[in-house]
Amino acid sequence: MGHQVIIFDFSVIRGLWETRVKKNKERQRKEKERLEQSALERIKQEWNLILECRKKGIPQSKYLKNGFVDINEKNLDTHEKAPQLKKSHALSDGVNKEQNKFIFQLSGEQWTELPDSLKEQIYLKEWHVYNTLIQTIPAYIALFQDLRVLELSKNQINHLPAEIGCLKNLKVLNVSFNNLKAVPPELGDCENLEKLDLSGNMEITELPFELSNLKQLTYMDVSANKFHSIPICVLRMSNLQWLDISSNSLKDLPEDIDRLDELQTLLLQKNKLTYLPRALVNMPKLSLLVVSGDDLVEVPTAICESTTGLKFVSLKDSPVETIVCEDTEEIIESEREREQVEKEFMKAYIEDLRERESTPSYTTKVMLSLQL
Repeated sequence: MGHQVIIFDFSVIRGLWETRVKKNKERQRKEKERLEQSALERIKQEWNLILECRKKGIPQSKYLKNGFVDINEKNLDTHEKAPQLKKSHALSDGVNKEQNKFIFQLSGEQWTELPDSLKEQIYLKEWHVYNTLIQTIPAYIALFQDLRVLELSKNQINHLPAEIGCLKNLKVLNVSFNNLKAVPPELGDCENLEKLDLSGNMEITELPFELSNLKQLTYMDVSANKFHSIPICVLRMSNLQWLDISSNSLKDLPEDIDRLDELQTLLLQKNKLTYLPRALVNMPKLSLLVVSGDDLVEVPTAICESTTGLKFVSLKDSPVETIVCEDTEEIIESEREREQVEKEFMKAYIEDLRERESTPSYTTKVMLSLQL
């Protein structure tokens, strides 16, 4: 017997989760302030300092003044360390420096374009650029032949250069929550790409057929865009295991969706689907299917009674505006920010669902407990 979980009001659960997150952060902030003012915190700092000094063989005279521990003295920095300990720290620092020199990181709204010095660091293996006002990626990115990870989430990027197709060793591309309206066909030349995240751009309506060449792709997220159907190129990504195409404008699924025979997770919530094709039953590895049940009028019985262990989750997703919760209203400020919050919730929800070794065949009420 397969597993079906029906949630009649997804928005209420989401609202409670968002409220709980905010209250938990407030509790953590107050607890931190309380500890900083507490005598117990000072005692803890003193004890930790004593332990560190004893480990390093630092005499008491160095960290005691008039019988009291002086936590303001930088005894651990000024005292000469044992040769073996110094060697260990030097080795560790050397490894970290060696790794970090291949990683470029940039964040902050003061940045409107990438620094000129970047074009001289073509040996880099990773870019991590987020929360900036950068709008374009320069064509000289083609010079970065060793690039493995390109994380460009939450910027203002409105265009990807055709030169991105020169990155033959690229494995991860994340351009989520930008202002992209299209994807260059040259991206299909990144034949070693394993993860592609285009979510939250809000305006992408189709993908070029050339992306069919991404045979190594296992994870694809195109949620929160304007797709009216699953792109043909996606159906030809033979190794795809995770597909999130939620929060789009899908009205139906292709009858040959079972071409994705490696697919394990399919997220379809917040679309306009009225029925599900029977072809879903023919997908041997599909273990989690999430849809919005508001408009569904036809669901193959075989999906609910599948013997493959498929967890079929049908979500009743009322509009966010109907949530009566002041804390939630403060959290959700725009459509894009709302999508970010909902993706956080769905990630937590899916993890919680997968941790359950067994779920009832049919339930009318679900208690969702999240570790915050």
